[in-house]
Amino acid sequence: MKKAFIYLVAVAFIAAMTVSCTTTNPDPQQEDPVEDPEEPQIDPKDLSPFTLSVPITQNWIYSGKPSFTIHVENPNKVAVMAGAKVVIVTDKRAAVTTVIDSVKIPANGKKDIVLTTDEDLAPGFYRATCSVNGKGARTSFVFGVDPDKLVSAPDKQADFDDYWATAKDQLAKVDMNATLTEITFRSSAAEKVYLVEMQSVPDGVTGEPVVIHGYYVEPQDEKKHPVIVHFFGYDDQSPKGKLDCPSGGNTADYAEFYLSTRGQMINNRKADQRVTDGKGDFVNTYGDWFAFHFGQKDSYYYRGAFMDCVQAVRFMATRSTSDMDNLFAEGSSQGGAFSYAAAALSDHPFSAIAPCVAFLGDFPDYFDIVSWPGEVAKSNKGSMSNDEMYAFLSYFDTKNLATRIKCPVIACSGLQDGTCPPHTNRAPFNNLTNTDKEMYYYPEMGHEIPADWPGKYMNFFKARIK
Repeated sequence: MKKAFIYLVAVAFIAAMTVSCTTTNPDPQQEDPVEDPEEPQIDPKDLSPFTLSVPITQNWIYSGKPSFTIHVENPNKVAVMAGAKVVIVTDKRAAVTTVIDSVKIPANGKKDIVLTTDEDLAPGFYRATCSVNGKGARTSFVFGVDPDKLVSAPDKQADFDDYWATAKDQLAKVDMNATLTEITFRSSAAEKVYLVEMQSVPDGVTGEPVVIHGYYVEPQDEKKHPVIVHFFGYDDQSPKGKLDCPSGGNTADYAEFYLSTRGQMINNRKADQRVTDGKGDFVNTYGDWFAFHFGQKDSYYYRGAFMDCVQAVRFMATRSTSDMDNLFAEGSSQGGAFSYAAAALSDHPFSAIAPCVAFLGDFPDYFDIVSWPGEVAKSNKGSMSNDEMYAFLSYFDTKNLATRIKCPVIACSGLQDGTCPPHTNRAPFNNLTNTDKEMYYYPEMGHEIPADWPGKYMNFFKARIK
């Protein structure tokens, strides 16, 4: 009886201690340590906590039944029963299942506890929380199950194609009136760098054209070169230092254009926040771009911004060094959405695009998974019902634009992305009709550009140059 009492006290002490990992709510079903007469005795005050970890398995992308390994290290001189548990919810945080197991961890020993669901999970993305004896081993991390089978059905309105045809017709009537100002100290013998100023569609079906800017890198060998258009992410509106401007290199492999859509990047920087170009201040007049004319499909920000992307391609087609038979685009976050939009709406067929952690995908699910930009949409929808709001947003949804894309696509997603979550990245990707496509997942990554991404997409582009 005395030994049993000592071990019961030890259990209470262990449960109260903090293991070397994030904690979750205590588990009311945690297992008690098991008394073993062969094990040495230890005073409860001398007990140490488990060390717990959950290593990545299968890149956290599973087929059917997900399986998680909890690595448990017991530094104590007595064996302790480890009550392991994995709680799984959807990416919208609806309960799915709980998997439990109890394993005895030997004194001064370690064990891997593998927990696998009994049933196959439906295709999609989920959150898991792993714990041992009520202490968190890893808290609320995202994993995927058969994401290639995830269905994000297009919800295009009946006039979707006509809507964009009308916008493109309007753009065709706008005098581009492009002017180039060389950034001499960024130019090289092989490539000159220019600030480009040109006109795009008005902010509506009537009005004056909007002036936009970009940086253009032009080869100087008088040969034609494959074209890459670079698109930017959502501007942070709080620039620090000067906006980056590309520099000419020692060789000229590509003709490149770095577009700033209306009100963002170059168009949102004072003269002293840009490299010296002889121009004055450029000021954002749109406020929060996602909210600008929200609900008004003919004057919404992204109608104009998508046409800016098309205009960038049209500009490159006017340059004698551009080989438009080898046309590529890349961008991250908002720039990823622009890559989809350009490929879907351009007059010139793309050879490949590379959207990374792309924005603007599958709004009805997007708004249920993370708070932004759904909270902006809902606070600006006025008298629109949710159905009316999603009908409006469907014109700008990458899952709908993807149905028009014919070129190869390489894409990537961070599984822990809380801004453009993996579901919203997979939605347009799964609606692509071209089978020449590759998706890369980064299991630990949030909303960022992986270090190896430029090398990945450039190799993808090079392999598809005609």
